[in-house]
Amino acid sequence: MKNYAILFVCFLWTILTINAQQVDFEEYDLDNGMHVILHQDNNAPVVTVSTYYHVGSKDENPERTGFAHFFEHLLFEGTKNIPKGEWDKILTSNGGTGNATTNQDRTYYYEVFPSNQLALGLWMESERLRHPIIGQVGVDTQNEVVKEEKRMRVDNAPYGQWVSQVFKNLFKEHPYKWSVIGSMEHLDAATLEEFQAFNKKYYMPNNCTLVVAGDINIKEAKILIQNYFGGIPRGEEFERINIKEEPITETIEATFEDPNIQIPAIFSVYRTPSSKERDAYVLNMISSVLTSGKSSRLYKKLVDEKKKALEVAAFNYSLEDYGAYIVLALPLGDISLDDLLAEMDEEILKIQTELISERDYQKLQNKFENQFVNSNSSVQGIASSLSDYYVINGDTNLINTEIEIYRSITREEIREVAKKYLNPNQRLELKYLPKSKEIASNEK
Repeated sequence: MKNYAILFVCFLWTILTINAQQVDFEEYDLDNGMHVILHQDNNAPVVTVSTYYHVGSKDENPERTGFAHFFEHLLFEGTKNIPKGEWDKILTSNGGTGNATTNQDRTYYYEVFPSNQLALGLWMESERLRHPIIGQVGVDTQNEVVKEEKRMRVDNAPYGQWVSQVFKNLFKEHPYKWSVIGSMEHLDAATLEEFQAFNKKYYMPNNCTLVVAGDINIKEAKILIQNYFGGIPRGEEFERINIKEEPITETIEATFEDPNIQIPAIFSVYRTPSSKERDAYVLNMISSVLTSGKSSRLYKKLVDEKKKALEVAAFNYSLEDYGAYIVLALPLGDISLDDLLAEMDEEILKIQTELISERDYQKLQNKFENQFVNSNSSVQGIASSLSDYYVINGDTNLINTEIEIYRSITREEIREVAKKYLNPNQRLELKYLPKSKEIASNEK
């Protein structure tokens, strides 16, 4: 009788968890091609308005890198009806916050307002789309802003260049090979007409997904959206980037010297499939086995037991076209990078040749269930997820069903995917080193 009671409680918890995580939404297209996603949640009097443009650093001219990130800044400069410097003042004086981010695949803008300011949020984003001012003054201003950001976050930050070095060496043809922040020389050389052409091509309603999430009335929100966005003309269609990389068949060896660090790092990086592929989900689970938490294999072995590493991490950096599976470690004391690499390879080989135990498999499933329960805990997070799932994955309802993919992954599948991708002849080995005193002295 006791066992039946326990089973019933577990069953009830599963049902409650699924219901609690269900994100209801409605989606449709405006006549100009803008995709709209609405999520109503009246539990708190806040609303998120976000615009998600399907343009990232991969869409740039190889001689004009950094444009997508530059526009993340430039489109805060002002519009026909929002004077220069007034954007943030309007935002904060009405109780709002906002920001924007850019990556290789997309650019994302959002505002979070008290729900009685929904119309204001929609008006501001429609202004960004309809009436941006792409002028020389704004370009010159943001050029300096971006240069300072690069100095602070990349050039002078410890380990600030590891991402760019990984992608530079992992990709030979695909535009993932250049950094999101791009080249300052390219931005300096660009003409105003080139910036205006980039805006006209990519910042159009038919390349934009609008998400409104939070304390809204669906019917009223639709009327406002039509009023603010419906009359914006559709942009011209364009071809998406479709560049294929040849498989890696021999180990790529690379080194980079960073003047901002004292402790080196070893990166073992494998090119992996798009975030849309099932194998990407399996690789996420492999990452959890290797380095998620202090009981994970690599952390327990290299940090706790053998004390060879200060830190170790493994994760699948998934993107729309490809991914990068990254395993890295920082040595403790005089431990060599080659020694760390051999230790990391030993644990990967175990995953390739041995099934993880039933107990570890259940712990893994519990961990992903818990992540699912805790995901989308804010309205802003839900808005971001809805955008990503629609644009990058082509299935908005993954916000509700993605956990089913993880539940269906088997121990055998974990072993086979590790065999398929995580092999020494299919990877980049990047030694990320402190800059030698001799080179630094010569440069002075």
